Amino acid sequence: MPELLQQFFDARHHSVRKAREFATRALDGWGLTSRTEDIRLCVSELATNAVVHGTTRGHGFLVRLAIDDNCVRLEVHDSRRQQPVVREPAATDVSGRGLMLVAALSDEWGVKDRTPLGKIIWSCFKTAGDAAHPISPPGSDRDDRPVEVR
Repeated sequence: MPELLQQFFDARHHSVRKAREFATRALDGWGLTSRTEDIRLCVSELATNAVVHGTTRGHGFLVRLAIDDNCVRLEVHDSRRQQPVVREPAATDVSGRGLMLVAALSDEWGVKDRTPLGKIIWSCFKTAGDAAHPISPPGSDRDDRPVEVR
């Protein structure tokens, strides 16, 4: 059974940094040595998308990380059902590359609807079983019950 950690964040720009720090603590606690920077970058991109495009007024987003013997699964839950689109930005565009990065850095990724509202953008990172014994970072929520994204 995979080890699961999750944390809720307000839909504010400073929450992207906090989400990345949460992921860093989780990955360090699990003793993960490979894919850490790929996962951190994808957390940043998906958290940014949640803040900018994925949350409705008064709602935040949830970052969930799960690890098993050979994979880390990253999920970002938000409150809008609007499906994200992988764009092909021009070289001069200053944004629009987030999902391209997630697609390039992860082994798999996708989107699914969330009940009662919103969506989950997920990505998986094969780790070749390099995680040590999972240790939960302080203040983490290890419960895998559905969480309401406010």
